[in-house]
Amino acid sequence: MGSKIYKVLFMLIGIGTLAYMIHAMGVQEIWTNLEKIGWWFLPVLGSWAVLYWMNAMAFKAIIQEPQLPQTDVPFWKVLQLTVSGYAINYITPFVALGGEPYRIIELKNYVGGSKAGSSVLLYGVMHILSHILFWVVSVFLILWFVPASTLVDVACAVIFVMAIVCTWLFTKFYKKGITVSLLKTLSRLPLVGKKINNLLEAKFETLNDVDQQVKNLFQNRRDRFYTALLWEFVARVVGCFEIYFIGLALDINIDFIDAMIISSGSSLFANLVFFFPMQLGTREGGLAMAVMSIGLPASVGIFMGIVTRIREIVWIMIGLGWMSLVKKK
Repeated sequence: MGSKIYKVLFMLIGIGTLAYMIHAMGVQEIWTNLEKIGWWFLPVLGSWAVLYWMNAMAFKAIIQEPQLPQTDVPFWKVLQLTVSGYAINYITPFVALGGEPYRIIELKNYVGGSKAGSSVLLYGVMHILSHILFWVVSVFLILWFVPASTLVDVACAVIFVMAIVCTWLFTKFYKKGITVSLLKTLSRLPLVGKKINNLLEAKFETLNDVDQQVKNLFQNRRDRFYTALLWEFVARVVGCFEIYFIGLALDINIDFIDAMIISSGSSLFANLVFFFPMQLGTREGGLAMAVMSIGLPASVGIFMGIVTRIREIVWIMIGLGWMSLVKKK
């Protein structure tokens, strides 16, 4: 009963937020920009179909354990959870958190609660690690192709520091157990600490089981770890085609390396300001700064931001629609 309530709640929030986004942008504004980009919007949309397929391949690599046949979840279901989960993430504050409960609720029907929780947690970690790897690779591209400046040097330094800190935290927590260690840390907080500690005591066995499965991936299933990380990293690269296609639509002189630099720069900025639904107001600013770093006018970045937002609206509708069909079945 509780899971059904959560599903209905996800749908209501999704539909309401989506309607607000379309209203805020304006139907006429959306149509005008679609006319401006023309048929190039189809490759933009299609590049994300490929990206989501790769995300689902990474997710399935984490879920599936060859010695446990019950973990061989149908790929279409993993793909649906991937697309619908990201659709929910786009429309909720604190990006990358909203869709995770939904994925766990749906996945536990196939593999059980602890396996579902650990798989979703591990996929989230893998998604973060692939972002860090993508940013680090982009640093070398930026240093090689972008003219030297204080802003560029600071941005590259920030990326390296973030990469080192995140990798250190990841190594520390996965060895100790991510969920138990995190809840123990949070239990020291004033006001909410006692409630968190009670939750930890009540659900310790389940949480410990999740942690053991997390450790198992890194200690005994290294091939799956690197397979999932590779799929996620390649997906980040494929996502750069969106910027490249928009550049072709505008008939501006950018190559795929430029697209990677723009994508990584705007992605870094958007993730530093992660608590806005659909990254409202942050993506356009990030894209404007990124395109200016390679000598293009800020207006190009603003247009790219609008097009990517329209693409997100379309994929949100696809994700919520797919989620609704599964719920009815």
